[in-house]
Amino acid sequence: MRLITIATVAALIGTCSSPPSLLDQVLETGELRVVTRDSPTAYRVGPNGPSGPEFDLVQAFADDLGVALVIEPVASISEILPKLLSGEAHMAAAGLSITDTRREYLNFGHPYDSVDVHLIYKLGTGKPRSVEDIVGRSIEVMAGSSHVDMLASLQESYPELTWTENADIEVAQLLTKVAVGEVELTVADSPDFDIQRHFYPDLRVAMDLDIGDPIAWGFPKGNADTLLARADDFLIHADRAGLLAQVHDRYYGYTKKFDYVGTRNFIRHFENRLPRYREMFENAGASWGVDWRLLAAIGYQESHWRSQAVSPTGVRGIMMLTRDTAEYLGLDDRRDPLTSITGGAEYFARQTERIADTVAEPDRTWMALAAYNVGFNHIKDARTIVEWRGGDPDKWIDISEALPLLSQRKWYSRVPYGYARGWEPVLYVNNIRAYYNILKWLTVNEEATAEDIEQAVTDT
Repeated sequence: MRLITIATVAALIGTCSSPPSLLDQVLETGELRVVTRDSPTAYRVGPNGPSGPEFDLVQAFADDLGVALVIEPVASISEILPKLLSGEAHMAAAGLSITDTRREYLNFGHPYDSVDVHLIYKLGTGKPRSVEDIVGRSIEVMAGSSHVDMLASLQESYPELTWTENADIEVAQLLTKVAVGEVELTVADSPDFDIQRHFYPDLRVAMDLDIGDPIAWGFPKGNADTLLARADDFLIHADRAGLLAQVHDRYYGYTKKFDYVGTRNFIRHFENRLPRYREMFENAGASWGVDWRLLAAIGYQESHWRSQAVSPTGVRGIMMLTRDTAEYLGLDDRRDPLTSITGGAEYFARQTERIADTVAEPDRTWMALAAYNVGFNHIKDARTIVEWRGGDPDKWIDISEALPLLSQRKWYSRVPYGYARGWEPVLYVNNIRAYYNILKWLTVNEEATAEDIEQAVTDT
């Protein structure tokens, strides 16, 4: 009887033992399931596969754990919490702000970024200069977002303040609605605004509702502390190793340079200049395996799509080829648009081929663009300087810091190819990245419009 009692107690103790930690579950199953938003600032699937700042970071975290990454994308921020609480996802990596409301259900890890929270309006509609000025105006924000909590806090002091919450929309769409006049105001984090203002240059910041709002990964409460701790260790190491800076530059580096007049001119030239040369860019891109929109962005940076352009240094045509480059490519007439665009595509493709095989995209493209501008040999010198300084010569962010040093005797006197105005290719690449991003957005919307028309004709 005594033995039976002991066995029964032992069995009860066994059944009452704690379940394995979330980290142990991840390691045991070999999968890290992450819920994120389908958003330019988090995760997107394009022709070259998945990308996005959150994707890059959680992929690196999964690699660090030695497990496969399984992404659970959602369209709305309000869908994130149910995914976590149901156990469908182990963690959330979706650009989440740390709020008191979310802390009731989630534990947050080490903040890996911070954003400013802007109140956005359209130029010409009357800039709100205080909270009193937005009372009575139409405001729309994402349901379930930290922006709702922020407005609710303001409402305590301004009871007449009202807004609409939309669960089926992303910040980019809200900014579009402000730009086209469907709603007067919205709230957006600085990265979202920095991206969208290139598409809608009339968008403006009325006021900052918060500065330095911390962004972190979210974990379910309970047995996720070990996974959270491991994620914190990873992010702290990633910050020290420069990974966070590299990811930030990859997706937001170009957004910091904004020229209101220049952006409006670019969109106007897209409509009235590019159509003359678009087919040439498309054919050249297809021939050399380059996105035609990237070639067009190069052409705009070089000449603003003017076939007769001539610089003070003698470079000519849409792609601004030098005499030496034209001779190298076997081209006769640099001012002929077809010759120039085809030659520019070939020259860029050849620069890309010369970049070291260890350089991954998109860094490979940015370095090839810099080589197109300043010459490949100066890129080699910059790689050498990066190595001397203990950086990673396969990362554009490190190359972009080394290139300007080629204008300083301390550095250019020590490398084989000497002096260069190294700040110019850095600005050149940033400009092209901005133009390329706008072109992708304009052409995607253009294709969507065509599909809508086709569908409408089919339906009738």
